[in-house]
Amino acid sequence: MVSITVLTFAVYYTDYMILIVGLGNPGKQYEKTRHNLGFMVLEQFLKDFEPVKDTLWQDNKKFKSDVAELTWQPKHGEAERVILLKPKTFMNNSGMAVKIVSDFYKIRPDQIWVLHDDVDLRLGVLRIRSGGGSGGHRGIESLLQVFPKGDFWRVRCGIGRPLLEPADVKKIDDYVLGNFNHEDHAKIRELLSRASKALQMGLEEGLPASMNKFNTK
Repeated sequence: MVSITVLTFAVYYTDYMILIVGLGNPGKQYEKTRHNLGFMVLEQFLKDFEPVKDTLWQDNKKFKSDVAELTWQPKHGEAERVILLKPKTFMNNSGMAVKIVSDFYKIRPDQIWVLHDDVDLRLGVLRIRSGGGSGGHRGIESLLQVFPKGDFWRVRCGIGRPLLEPADVKKIDDYVLGNFNHEDHAKIRELLSRASKALQMGLEEGLPASMNKFNTK
């Protein structure tokens, strides 16, 4: 069971708080790009709740992000306060916004779930894990500057890699900042649905259980 609430500036008992961060770039020109897949997953997750008819995203200047909040009541255990965050600091400075929120609410790194695109996974693949390096993802690199141990959860969403020379960074940048091709759309819709369900199961039973069920083989 889930209820949607308006974000208030109160400090809650953090053992029952989860911060779910979608990585992307703000602005209309980036909305449908591959690099904004983290935003797309977070938006899908919020839309999947039937009671939500209108957008609940708030432009929060203090947190430098668009923010929404919900209360998740699992079948067993305590209710969880869940903050959804879309940083507006641009991808390369994602860690700035996440640090502001995590410091304010005293959220531990292991209570942070980060949704992001991944060129090293084929299109449509979903992988959940805790820890690890950046894999060259600049949003994750920014987060690792804030959390050097890297002990936050990652929900990696595959966008595939173009057939380029590894050193051709400029063309990789063009690729991730480009829109999905028409033939990609079916796989992306399936990925968004799968990732949303994985997040719901993570809140219900924990991300390790979700990882075991939803990680693409």
